[in-house]
This record gives sequence, C-alpha cells and structure tokens, in this order.
Amino acid sequence: MTSRLKVAILSHSDNIGGAAVVTMRLHNALRREGVDSSMIVFTQNNPSSDVINISHRFARGYYFMRERIRIFLANGMNKEHLFKVSIADCGPDLMANPLIRNADVVLLSWVNQGLISFSQLSRLLRSGKPVVWVMHDMWNMTGICHHAMTCERYVYPHQCGCCPFLKGNNPNDLSHKTWLKKQAVYKEGNLHFVAVSNWSRKNALRSTLLRDMPVSTIFNAFPIDSFSTKLPEGYVPSIILHKKKVITMGAARLDDPIKGLKYAVEALNYLFDNNPELSNNAEVVFFGDLRDPDALSDLRFPHRHVGRISDPNLLRRLYSRSSVVISSSLYETLPGTLIEAQASGAIPVTFGKGGQDDIVEHLKTGYIARYLDIKDFAAGIEWALSQNQDREALHELVRSKFSSDAIARQYIALFNRMLHKNG
Repeated sequence: MTSRLKVAILSHSDNIGGAAVVTMRLHNALRREGVDSSMIVFTQNNPSSDVINISHRFARGYYFMRERIRIFLANGMNKEHLFKVSIADCGPDLMANPLIRNADVVLLSWVNQGLISFSQLSRLLRSGKPVVWVMHDMWNMTGICHHAMTCERYVYPHQCGCCPFLKGNNPNDLSHKTWLKKQAVYKEGNLHFVAVSNWSRKNALRSTLLRDMPVSTIFNAFPIDSFSTKLPEGYVPSIILHKKKVITMGAARLDDPIKGLKYAVEALNYLFDNNPELSNNAEVVFFGDLRDPDALSDLRFPHRHVGRISDPNLLRRLYSRSSVVISSSLYETLPGTLIEAQASGAIPVTFGKGGQDDIVEHLKTGYIARYLDIKDFAAGIEWALSQNQDREALHELVRSKFSSDAIARQYIALFNRMLHKNG
C-alpha cells in the first residue's frame, strides 16, 4: 500500500486574516483529496486535531515583540509603518516540530511577525525537504515591505535599501540587510514560490530576488459551491434596505489606506451628483471595521455601514442580494471579496492594480477602471448597474477557476513534481 503524501502547512493563524482563511481552505481541500495535511500555526483560535500551535504563548509574544522592537528602533521610533514591514530575524525551532520533521513537503503560507526566522528557514531547506512558499503579498520579493506601493527598489537590477518605510537614506539599512539574507537563503534548497495571481508572479519575476527562482501561479482556494446566486425564498437580510439595486463593498478594515476607501466615496458622490435617478434606486452596504468613525461622513450616496460580518451565511446572503461589488484598493494580490461576490452573481467594479485581471474580464464579467480615475470608477458602477447579467454563468466561471478542490489538485501536482526532482 502506497503511503499518503504528508504535507505540513505553516501559517501565522488558522482563521485571522485573508491569508489564514484561504490557507485553511487549502488544508481542508488537500485532506479531501487524500493528502495527509497538517497545519502548524502561531495563533490558534479553533481547536482541531489536525491544527496545532508551534510554540507556547510566552514564546510567541517574545518573538513578536523582539521583531517589532528592532523595526521600531530602525524606523527612528516611528509607529506609522511598524506593521507594514517584517524582517524574519527570530522564531521557533521549526525542525523540532515532528509534523514538519516527518513531512514529505512543507508549505509556507503567511509566516511573518515572529513565526519564521532566516536561520530556521535555512535549516529547513538544508534538510532537503521540498518547500513551497505561497506569496500572499510582496514580502518575498522585497527587502522588508509587504507592499512596495510605488517603490521599485526591489526590481532588477536593484537591491533594496534607502527604504521609504524606514524614512532614511541609508543604502545599507535594515531593508538591505534583510534583502541580503533572503538572497542567501533562497539558494539553499528545493524551494518553489507560488504567486496567487498572475500580477504577483509578474512582479516576482521583475524582482532581483526571484527572477531566477521557480515561480508558479496558483490561485487561492474558495468554497465556490457554498455561494448561491439566489436568496432563500422570501428572505431579505435585515442589514439591507429595500431598494432595487444593492452595491456592496467590504474588507477586514475598510479604512485601511491600501483599501482606497476615499476613492470609492468620491466616485459614489460623483454618481449621486450626476445621476440622481440611479442614486434613488440603489444603496451601498459597507461591511468591515472602521477605525475612523467619520470615514463615511462625506458620502452622499444612500448607504449604511453594518460593521464586521462574522456570520458567513449572512455574508453570502448579502452577496446574493447584491447587483454590484466594488473594490477601490490601491493594490490587491487577489481580492477575495470580488471572487466571493461574483460567485453569488454580483458584477465586480475595481481598479486594476493587482490580480483583478484574473477575476474580471473588462466589460464582460465586470469593469476595471483606470487606476485612481474617479469618473471612470463611477462609470463602471453605472455600467454594472445597467447590466442584466446571467448570475449563474458568473458563478460557473468563478467555480472553474477558484474552487477549492481544483486548486488542491494543482498543489498536489506541484508537490509531486518537486518530490520527483528530489528523486
């Protein structure tokens, strides 16, 4: 009898944050495909026999604080960008964990903020195990930042240094020193990077660090069949007003600067001022946290903010009641809200700085507005509201690309190729 493929997945959390959620979906899908998958996490919230903590609470706090303090000092004691960068200078002993030690393949998901150190990564790679590293943001291709924004110091033939997030002009700053550590450790074993969108892969291959490394594109896994294009008979979620058209926008934190909320507000105000009939027959439902209670105070378009939606069934019903889903993010590796809403039959309207091209076919399955062009974003919303889209066709299109089982099979094929390479 052939033994089952053993995969150890390392993730910062089992359910906090988008990367953790899609990683848990992948873990479960791999198990459904017959893989002996285990998940090792830094922060565990849901008890499960196949998900374990890698270290005790005191150690996790120590690793986390030690890394943040070093960044704080290097940043001139400025808190503004404290969580926009990571340096991987400390973390638990990976090879001491039996699940990692006995795995055929190790998959690294989002592993920053004290979960992984370069010294431990080096030990893991030198053990000879195939290691797959999923890039949920840009950190693997830059020195220390998770999103490079407009900076191109990471692009070939450059090396990071004079980092904008450190507010200095030192070419040998913490970002450059971390960049050099990455360059050294990436060469040490059977390491394969996975980009979750074609945009991410394109940027990775532009980078000096990853241009000569193996990089594949495999989309994030989504439970597409759990999203319905129709509401239960006679059901209308209480969070929705009774207007004809519903526009939805959501995020873990709506006013995170990278989500570009102000551009959505300005585009909706432009519609309110220039198309009052549309405004009278539509509303916007915003979901997610807001740190600034006045973030939506200037929005004239009919709307309501419902806060964080913790009930997945309620979120699915909101999507299935929505005609349009909008995303004004400045950068988005693979925007999950667009995929989930499209799986429910809503038409996406978005800027195109990220993996949106993998989700939206412009003027067919959605609208990709010119970057930061408020009038074009408003035109996209207007166009989407005018469409009589086949919601079931949208669902099936998303299912063919992003269903959990299809994604799991792509990973299994990659694991087998890497094991074959190892002989």
